[in-house]
Amino acid sequence: MTSLHTSRKSELTTLPNLLTLARIAAIPAVVALLFVDGAFARWAALALYALAGLTDWLDGKLARDRGEVSPLGRFLDPIADKLLVAAIIIMLVATGDIAGLHVVAALLILSRELLVSGLREYLAELQVPLPVSRLAKWKTGVQMVALALLLIAPAVPAAIGLLGLALLWLATLLTLITGWDYLSRGLKHMLPR
Repeated sequence: MTSLHTSRKSELTTLPNLLTLARIAAIPAVVALLFVDGAFARWAALALYALAGLTDWLDGKLARDRGEVSPLGRFLDPIADKLLVAAIIIMLVATGDIAGLHVVAALLILSRELLVSGLREYLAELQVPLPVSRLAKWKTGVQMVALALLLIAPAVPAAIGLLGLALLWLATLLTLITGWDYLSRGLKHMLPR
């Protein structure tokens, strides 16, 4: 019993998993900064968001390089990513940085994230992997840049915010394509042949 407890504790405290947990812990701080008016708060929110993005890359690299890939890390990493993206999108809608028709893009992105998460959970029960596609990685990159630009939109020239919205729509297009790709792959395991 003690060795199992120690093993679980040591898995939780590996550097990659601590970085993932730090990314989750940064979410309330980013959200709180978006409630504060002023350019400084927006730049601080961007800095935290960028740091969280860096930890997303770093935790995976360290886990692979150090041989510390763990079930807990594989579980927490995508959850941390989705929580961060969802929190920022919701706050950008709440602050009016994403408004009007652009809210549709936000809803499509959030809907796809829920769909893919549910699909992965279902397929995991069948022991069917659903690996991340190259296009999905591009979608993530475009989405991250779009959200970064929208975070600082009130503190910079208007063209930056417009670029952020354009990239949000590009991310939405990639979201629809990759969402359909994942769904069609998943349906092969759900529907009778």
